[in-house]
Amino acid sequence: MTERNMTCIICPMGCSITVKMEGRNITEISGNTCKRGAAYAEAEISHPERTLTTTMRCTDGRMLSVKTDRPIPKARMLDCMQLINGHTVTPPVSIGDILMDDAFGSNIVATQALP
Repeated sequence: MTERNMTCIICPMGCSITVKMEGRNITEISGNTCKRGAAYAEAEISHPERTLTTTMRCTDGRMLSVKTDRPIPKARMLDCMQLINGHTVTPPVSIGDILMDDAFGSNIVATQALP
């Protein structure tokens, strides 16, 4: 049996969670004070995801702040960065504009406005 310790990032409490596993199967989750902490620990073990925040080049040379509109698999972060780095956007851009569709199950959206 193996154990993995993590700090929950779902709420400000920052519970110290311990996940016990046999092989790849989770046998016990402890240390969480709410159900969301247990769900976070299970997801982090089985299929970790992250929201990617970065910049995208504009055709006029400026850089635009962007992010994924939902988490993507952690293992695909570098692949997503390569997609974004190969793309340029032409201003004007508004906050929330979808700049790329379906990048690993997420859209790439603008997080700043450029006139």
